[in-house]
Amino acid sequence: MSTDRDHRQGWMVLALGALGVVFGDIGTSPLYAIQTVFAIDGGIVKSTPSDVYGVISLVFWSILVVVSAKYVVFILRADNDGEGGVMALAALARRTVRPEGKRFALVMILGVIGASLFYGDSVITPAISVMSAIEGLAVPAPGLSHLEVPLGAAIITVLFVVQRYGTHIVGRFFGPIMVLWFGVLAVTGVVQIAHDPAILRSLSPSYAVLFVVDHPFIAFVAMGAIVLAITGAEALYADMGHFGRAPIRRAWFGLVFPALTLNYLGQGALILEKPASIANPFFLLAPSWMQLPLVVLATAATVIASQAVISGAFSVSRQAERLGYLPRLTVRHTSQQEGGQIYVPAVNWSLYAGVLLLLVLFQSSGKLATAYGLAVTGTFLLTTTLFLIYAESAWEWSRAKLVAVGLPLGLLELIYFAANLTKVTHGGWLPLLIAATIGTLMLTWQRGRILVTERRTNLEGQLTDFIAALDGSEVSVVPGTAIFVHPPDQTTPLALRENVAANHVIHARVVIVSTQSENVPHVPEGERCTVEPLTSPLGAISRVRLSFGFQDDQDVPAALRIAQDQGLEVDLDEAFYFLSRISVLRGTVAGMPTWRKRLFIGLAHNAANPSQYFSLPEHRTVVMGAQVVL
Repeated sequence: MSTDRDHRQGWMVLALGALGVVFGDIGTSPLYAIQTVFAIDGGIVKSTPSDVYGVISLVFWSILVVVSAKYVVFILRADNDGEGGVMALAALARRTVRPEGKRFALVMILGVIGASLFYGDSVITPAISVMSAIEGLAVPAPGLSHLEVPLGAAIITVLFVVQRYGTHIVGRFFGPIMVLWFGVLAVTGVVQIAHDPAILRSLSPSYAVLFVVDHPFIAFVAMGAIVLAITGAEALYADMGHFGRAPIRRAWFGLVFPALTLNYLGQGALILEKPASIANPFFLLAPSWMQLPLVVLATAATVIASQAVISGAFSVSRQAERLGYLPRLTVRHTSQQEGGQIYVPAVNWSLYAGVLLLLVLFQSSGKLATAYGLAVTGTFLLTTTLFLIYAESAWEWSRAKLVAVGLPLGLLELIYFAANLTKVTHGGWLPLLIAATIGTLMLTWQRGRILVTERRTNLEGQLTDFIAALDGSEVSVVPGTAIFVHPPDQTTPLALRENVAANHVIHARVVIVSTQSENVPHVPEGERCTVEPLTSPLGAISRVRLSFGFQDDQDVPAALRIAQDQGLEVDLDEAFYFLSRISVLRGTVAGMPTWRKRLFIGLAHNAANPSQYFSLPEHRTVVMGAQVVL
């Protein structure tokens, strides 16, 4: 019985943490979604019953179809060993398609584009969420409007500073606040619905259809803002590795979805009763005595909304790095229970700089709303495409089932994407610029890494040839153990080659450690190490292959302790580690344009320190340099 109770308490804690991280983005959409719809083009969407019923119906069915059905029911099933996000889904799909087929390369390209768009969303979400809450001050205290941007900057700064303490700390602190937030959403909505129960009619899809049929152009333009009600769905998927599938599903259907539905219904009923409330229907939904406390609560909730995409960006970044699309990143684990809870300093501070820049440039949630949507809807389409590829290859879905699921989702998301294309000249270029920049960085690093690896391989030479050349050479064997961390497993570590060539010595025991990032999130410890003794005329040489998933911490000393259980005879407390640090120089060799070579070299200079990346002891690590011309 105690085991069942502990299990139940465990998922309840994770569900509470998920409320404090995963649902912040979509949970704060009521702050600005409906207000933005009725503000489009000076108010082309009217406060008439047909328009209000149509808008609320579109909002409800968009949440039901895109978030509840697509993400919570289907997409969360496509977890890559517990990890989510568009890069994890792309890696999962690539594992299941034929290597010789066109889809093999296509899925990772789609993953890179999707991840790039997600970064665009990650920069805009904190800015628009925090500003939309602080602007609520204009309802009870109009005289404080000049403080909106400074307050927003201060709040954003605090949020990014506390990231180092981990999402489990943030989630536990924010979880109870979000329970209160969703409770307030539900209560304020129910009170207004009680004044006008007729608003419940908008739950019928017929009103959404009638709105589109009667006003096709207006409905099309309105959908560019209605999509704001479902932003955060991709962050929900990307954050799955932080909390797990079951807690997210239970929190969504048990609290989040009902509360959002009730609040949107309440806002619709308020607009019908008081058309002037379209100025700020969320805050006007509350009684006057509650509006100032609601601003404070909303501000806390929007900080949590920012947390959702920040945590997702951490996960996507590490996935991209381990799959070869970003240089080595310094990654810090922030929880002993959940391996997916990480902190990536470089990503954290890059996002912080981008968010502050947006606050200064746009200075209001209304202006930021024009830039919002393209990144979200583009990611929606890419995720749907990757999911269908995976469902066909891994789950063997029939063509009829693929069409039944993919056609309505794809059509709806395509309409949303097209509607947001109208915003390109009004700020929509911003997420596209961010996505293009990130995508260029990722594809440049991946291409440059391949070229450098090819040229480094030629420089290093085959390990078997090097060992054979030791026979009869004037090389002395010195006592001790040298461990050479060398990602390829067939070539000679440059540090070993240079030590023999320059010093004419080799250690009595040499261990060549090659690391490999697998196309899975986690590799079990029992499958992590392979030990292979090599025949050598001088000393004892062993080759150890270490396999890591793209969510595993590449701790080489810890992995070598596992190798000791498989027969590797080495004293890890006395051994010295040798690293070959490659300096990339720009040359005239064909392969990449000059500007991309410069970009790759810049990225390489800012990569994480390899001794820290592999968790090597600093006082027993020797770094030897070499140059490769790109």
